[in-house]
Amino acid sequence: MDPILIAFDSTQQALRAEMLLEYAEIEIDIRPTPKEITAGCALSIEFPDEALEQVKRIIADEKVEIRGLFKPAHTGYERIDQ
Repeated sequence: MDPILIAFDSTQQALRAEMLLEYAEIEIDIRPTPKEITAGCALSIEFPDEALEQVKRIIADEKVEIRGLFKPAHTGYERIDQ
């Protein structure tokens, strides 16, 4: 199972998402945003794909502004629907 990445336009939103996801006890890793993903923030959050629905619910409920959700693909990353 591939991890999923959340990219952000602002560091403030990345840090807010980190706090919310840790509070929900979702296993996350903070990592640099891959160069294939154009984002306004150098930080991304990686999480296991089995947590996708829970992560999407938290992002929507808390109105976290994200650039998008991405999964690894053959040529780098591909965006997945939010």
